[in-house]
Amino acid sequence: MLQTAEYARHIFARYAELQNSPRDTDEAVCARLRRQELLYQPGKKFRIIMWEAALHARICPPSALAAQLDRLTGVIGLDTVELGIVPFSASLKIPTANGFYVLDDRLAVTEDWHAELWLEDEDSIALYLNVWNTLRKSAVYGTEAQNVINKARRSLCSS
Repeated sequence: MLQTAEYARHIFARYAELQNSPRDTDEAVCARLRRQELLYQPGKKFRIIMWEAALHARICPPSALAAQLDRLTGVIGLDTVELGIVPFSASLKIPTANGFYVLDDRLAVTEDWHAELWLEDEDSIALYLNVWNTLRKSAVYGTEAQNVINKARRSLCSS
């Protein structure tokens, strides 16, 4: 939901290479950017947690990563977005693992190397909400999150 077009383009290209799948990168990027329109709709709320490692991953050229990090600092403060960063220094109750999201307590979606799994049973949704709430306690928000992102941004210049 928060990726720049260039960052998303690199992500999609890497997955296409990994899976030997068709290169429909432009279509995928357009679809991802269209979804971002939801970020600006009043009444919506997106609560996002990222591990600090994602801020440093060189999956794309440094210029694209810098723009992505700038994008993340730009969404902090939007009424519709709560962005938390789990810093490397955070005490963790559970290890970070695969990405997932929960929609309206009715659906949990988890991502694996080869598939996006949609889980609709109450036990799975409850588990992912528990994981979410546990990781949320280790995250930093607002100015502290901006500081972690800015530190990652500065490290691009020093390497």
